[in-house]
Amino acid sequence: MPMTRAAKFGAMVLLGTLGLTIPALAQDASNPQRVSAATPVKPVTTVPFVAHRAIYDLQLDGRKQSTSVDSMRGRIVYDFSGNACDGYALNFRQVTEIGLSGGGVNTSDLRSATFEDDKGHSFRFNSQNYTNQKVDGVVDGQASRADSGGIAVALKKPKTTKFDLSKEVLFPTGQMKAIVAAAQAGQHVFESQVYDGSDGGQKIYDTLAVIGSAISPDKPREGAAIGAKELDGIDRWPVTISYFDPSKKVVGEQTPVYTMSFDLYADGISGNLTLDYGDFRLRGTMASLDFLPQTACK
Repeated sequence: MPMTRAAKFGAMVLLGTLGLTIPALAQDASNPQRVSAATPVKPVTTVPFVAHRAIYDLQLDGRKQSTSVDSMRGRIVYDFSGNACDGYALNFRQVTEIGLSGGGVNTSDLRSATFEDDKGHSFRFNSQNYTNQKVDGVVDGQASRADSGGIAVALKKPKTTKFDLSKEVLFPTGQMKAIVAAAQAGQHVFESQVYDGSDGGQKIYDTLAVIGSAISPDKPREGAAIGAKELDGIDRWPVTISYFDPSKKVVGEQTPVYTMSFDLYADGISGNLTLDYGDFRLRGTMASLDFLPQTACK
């Protein structure tokens, strides 16, 4: 599932906490094997996304001298459940402690709950962000896809509003399933527009997923995935996803506002993470992984 959505949401919150708008490093998109959400591919095999709870410990993994960030650490708790018949629920929390070069510490605490059906017809989202234990952002709303493919979004918070999105837009779990399908089909680039309810609930992002060759089963897994027998025989690929803001008009090559890299398993689990904000980079190590009771389709 959409670790992409959750971590990207956390990324946008962190940038807001620091008062930054930082482009990340541009990715090499020269590979000619491209596929987009407008031309979906079917997976070679069907591996259900599994219910699981993963915890990732975050540490600063590099920074530019010019950044205001002096130190950073945190934790992501990621709780995913559901199935293709009933839909998928995600409860996510990211707490990050940010030491500033001028002195002082800011604490960002993002809490998010979402639900998405397997067909991409509906997406519900609710999130709250706390900075230094004070609420500084709440988003609550839902998006519904009509039979024609067009999407209607209704927000309750931060303010009541309605707007429409094009039929090419994906929701987060749909995006992740499409990336897995592209990987299984041997594709190395997947492009899509994604709506995840972040940034006040009124933005979509252009995304570019660069998919590496399948990782050999003989290569040791990392973090808590090492001892997970449930992952034996499950295909995985190195994936880098870049998020671009289509509302920003630029001359020349556009750079992403945020980039994340991780090992993507065919059952929806994300391995160790690298979260690149441009001026600084975080490493997320999977500290624990629990497989939750799987609910079968009725």
